[in-house]
Amino acid sequence: MRKESLDFLKKLLATPSPSGFEEKIQRVCKKYMEPFAGEIYKDVHGNQYHVLNKGADLRIMLAGHVDEIGLMVNTIDANGFVGFVPIGGVDSAVLGGQRVTVHGDKGAVPGVIGRKAIHLTPQEDRNKALEMHQMWIDIGAKDKKDAEKVIGIGDPVTIDVGYQELRNDMVVARALDDRVGAFVILEAVRLLAKKKINVAVYAVTTVQEEIGLRGAITSAYGCQPHAGLAVDVAWATDHPRGEGDRYGETAIGAGPIISKGPNINPVVHKGIQAAAKKAKIPLQPLAMPRGTGTDANAMQLSRGGVATGLIGIPNRYMHTPVELVSLKDVENASKLIATWIEGLKANTSFIPR
Repeated sequence: MRKESLDFLKKLLATPSPSGFEEKIQRVCKKYMEPFAGEIYKDVHGNQYHVLNKGADLRIMLAGHVDEIGLMVNTIDANGFVGFVPIGGVDSAVLGGQRVTVHGDKGAVPGVIGRKAIHLTPQEDRNKALEMHQMWIDIGAKDKKDAEKVIGIGDPVTIDVGYQELRNDMVVARALDDRVGAFVILEAVRLLAKKKINVAVYAVTTVQEEIGLRGAITSAYGCQPHAGLAVDVAWATDHPRGEGDRYGETAIGAGPIISKGPNINPVVHKGIQAAAKKAKIPLQPLAMPRGTGTDANAMQLSRGGVATGLIGIPNRYMHTPVELVSLKDVENASKLIATWIEGLKANTSFIPR
């Protein structure tokens, strides 16, 4: 992966943006994409559109959500300890002992998630995951008044874990779901920027996916695409107790995952397969027998219907602070999308036959 692209990915991962609080990361995307996109704009929901070849008759939407799971301040007690609730699908089992950042109106406030010490926990409860109301955030405040000088009810909270490179082109970070999908679609635009294409491309960094696919609903309605691709993480099962025989055999570094099922348009699916063959990119098939829990579901059901596809980046340890992906899979996904779009004709029909 070229240095500028990797630096952009690192900056995406370093910028916290829980669902509903995506303004900062959209600014990061805009700054990086200004040399490549013909037009960049936002809607009232916070979705950001990076457009190529606007005005072409056939419109293609690419969706990657920039929001992440997180926490939200909901109480501050008399002693300054902070209660919290989840934003999205947070696993309480991984929270105890984590360092966090509370994003107050006056700036970032560091803290830790506290819990009763194991020494004070009854033996029969020591191996049980705590519920969120049994934990708290400690920012070192003297009391409630002191805490309220820097934070308030409704402030978002993110786990304070950064980017780390591992062996064999693998990287680990919080929020790879789905910061990596947003990166993929924007890199596809960069690859296409100097190409002659026959379609309009709307690469949308969508918001609020983790709380109900909300940004994809409004943005798909807004740009009215004929076809689109969502890029999200997908579970990798190549680890102990991954149960690949139950959930599908998928592996880190073995190529992007291409889903097949009722959420996926057959014409788009075949086009992605053909593009992969042309670009010599390996694909991993995954069965999806119902609507997916991704932006592809919202896109497909927009207006009179959109022909959708879903590209997955194999990911270990999803919805934890240590999500893991292969940079090779990430780079191949961008090349795959760019190759597919290059091959589209202005009169391409996505009606299944």
